Amino acid sequence: MTSTPEKDRSGGGMAMAGYRPLPGVPDEMVDADGSVRPVWRAFVAALEGQDRAGIEARFDRADQYLRDAGVFYRIYGDTAARERDWPLSHIPVLIEEREWQGIVAGLTQRADLLERVVADIYGPGTLIRDGHLPPGLIAASSEYLRPMVGVRPAGGHFLHFCCFEIGRGPDGAWWVLGDRTQAPSGAGFALENRVATARAFTDTYADMHVHRLAGFFGEFRNTMQGLRQTMDGRVGILSPGPLNETYYEHAYIARYLGFMLLEGEDLTVVDGKVMVRTVAGLKPVEVLWRRMDANFTDPLELEQSSHIGTPGLVSALRHGGLTMINALGSGVLELRAMLAFMPALSRALMGEDLAMPSIATWWCGQPAERAHVMENLDRMMIGPALSTRLPFDDTRSTMLGATMREQARDAARSWISKEGEKLVGQEAVTLSTTPAYVNGQLAPRPMSLRVFAARTASDWQIMPGGFARIGSSPDPTAIAMQRGGSAADVWVVSDGPVEKPTLLPRDKTGITRLSAGSLPSRAADNLFWLGRYIERAEATLRILRAWHARLAEFDEPQAPLLAHVTDYLSALDIEADEAIPAGLLANVESALTSASHIRDRFSVDGWLALNDLTRTLREFRTRVQPGDDATRAATVLLRKLAGFAGLLHENMYRFTGWRFLVIGRGLERSLHMTRLLAHMTCDEAPDGAQDMVLEIADSVMTHRRRYSVATQPLTVLDLLALDRLNPRSILYQLDEIREQVELLPSALVHGQMSPLMRDVTRVHAGLAVQTPEGLTQEYLHGLTEDIWSLSNQISTTYMA
Repeated sequence: MTSTPEKDRSGGGMAMAGYRPLPGVPDEMVDADGSVRPVWRAFVAALEGQDRAGIEARFDRADQYLRDAGVFYRIYGDTAARERDWPLSHIPVLIEEREWQGIVAGLTQRADLLERVVADIYGPGTLIRDGHLPPGLIAASSEYLRPMVGVRPAGGHFLHFCCFEIGRGPDGAWWVLGDRTQAPSGAGFALENRVATARAFTDTYADMHVHRLAGFFGEFRNTMQGLRQTMDGRVGILSPGPLNETYYEHAYIARYLGFMLLEGEDLTVVDGKVMVRTVAGLKPVEVLWRRMDANFTDPLELEQSSHIGTPGLVSALRHGGLTMINALGSGVLELRAMLAFMPALSRALMGEDLAMPSIATWWCGQPAERAHVMENLDRMMIGPALSTRLPFDDTRSTMLGATMREQARDAARSWISKEGEKLVGQEAVTLSTTPAYVNGQLAPRPMSLRVFAARTASDWQIMPGGFARIGSSPDPTAIAMQRGGSAADVWVVSDGPVEKPTLLPRDKTGITRLSAGSLPSRAADNLFWLGRYIERAEATLRILRAWHARLAEFDEPQAPLLAHVTDYLSALDIEADEAIPAGLLANVESALTSASHIRDRFSVDGWLALNDLTRTLREFRTRVQPGDDATRAATVLLRKLAGFAGLLHENMYRFTGWRFLVIGRGLERSLHMTRLLAHMTCDEAPDGAQDMVLEIADSVMTHRRRYSVATQPLTVLDLLALDRLNPRSILYQLDEIREQVELLPSALVHGQMSPLMRDVTRVHAGLAVQTPEGLTQEYLHGLTEDIWSLSNQISTTYMA
């Protein structure tokens, strides 16, 4: 007989046992007397029959998905940045649809107000002239960009994508804690939260009429495409690069929406137009979704020390050929002191009160007000309104708690005594709590929501859900993710069935293919070197496996054959007597770095396989011993490399990016084989050298079938240099390189070969007409130089 799970008065099972809201703090799931709120009842009922093992098995499914997808968040510590697995709080936040509609109305109004405010700040300036905004607040802000004054956005609007930090206060009402207009992050993570949480609660999610997120992104994608001024114009996402804390999201959104992921070095400004450097030449970019702070976008007119911007970008905006999402300078709206003026600005600009109030804030500019602030410091969050910052939260997402850390109070007092004049004060707010799974049961944790708004052709659209941040403890200051907070999905729950939109086109009468030649030169460069590093690692592993197999057999590292191969590896900075040399690890880590720069073009399976290879290699380096142990380890690593290569070969679309990957790998393999043959077939090569090189090339059985004589230099040269059916041969690789180069942009112009195509043809033809007898040491050394020359010419032609 099955026992009934223990229940408590909240209506849940063991997971709910002992769940109580914090005294005086509203809770999202239960009311003051502990009764489950109506919108949560179906979800709680789904948990009711689950024991701890069942619940944690659900959460493991979600975590496994996030690990497989490679979702990470970069943490900045005292010494260096490090990647952290995405901290998902598995219990979603549930909000009833009728209540959500009130949030939608309030935030739509606020988005319209912010648009009017920033348009006035960079336009007529009536708000400052008429006394609605203090000039010192705006003028002294580092986010007020004077070069943008008077520049009207090409798309007609300053703001296209915003988000709002909101929280429920003690009175049960939602309050705006902050506006995010600079380069709001989190939308892509919200999608990943949804997928992961839906996997944990597949049955529940399907039955609860939860509003989907895809329609929000589909509408915004269509809007961005509609902002292009010409059919040839491109849409891109401008990222600071892989070292940014939310770079994963940049790549995910680019891949999800089908846009180019660009960095500042990808762009150049020509005659007032922004162009992207592609392998087919310069191509126009007309819409950029900016994910970097405005000051760093143009070192020519903004922050001169920026190494991630594009000189001339501000000039291009003046010429009107580029729509920036959001406009440069819109970050001025994020000033905390702006919250103090929003109610009056709403009445002045829109003739109406704010539907969703901001947290109580003051702009203090007079001595009397300053004294008031000092007297009430312990119940206020103090921060400078201008350029000086106090250390509350470096992530621009300060959550306001009941008390303030002593360090912040000391810094505030010091700042007030020194600066004296302008500061902003904010009332302390106790945020509502929501359930989080802690040590086998649900516990209340403080929560705030990050809600996203996207401008469409008709109006603002609010994402039906968003991104909840959950505190790691009851302390409200622990919400920030840099301080251990986590993220949760937000379900907007309807009483009836909801629409299930997708990003797939509904019109089945026709399709539109994007123009070719849009591979950025930087992406081509990374794909090219990814192929080279992977092949270099494989070649090194094959040599090391053969070396350690012979070491295990004879235990004589100074034997002539092993010493001869050691000399070859030393020239490549590989220590043969190490089981897993540092140089081998460096090659694989370089491949991982190249792949990280093209995450938007890299499959999830490929990324997972490459990460697995890297982790295994690092582990082996700490424990594998020379000899037989190293031989077995090399075999394992070669299988993992083969799996990664197979994923690329089977799954990658045969277009320009794939060609650069194949060319890079072919060049590296042909270089490796040319140098290896020169070293192992020379007159000084010891006995067994030819047999060893056949083993390294995985061609022992083929040699036995092809030749009726014993191994000798001429047969080895014939098989590994001139046999165009052997994928390990030099000629086979040059065949492949010539075929792929011929398909690259501008390889043939009006029927004439480009200089690169002529050189590839010359090198290929020179080897194709050779005989084994002609493959002298001098010829092989010259062929090595020719292949290096082809590599340099490819880089100069397409990646410079």
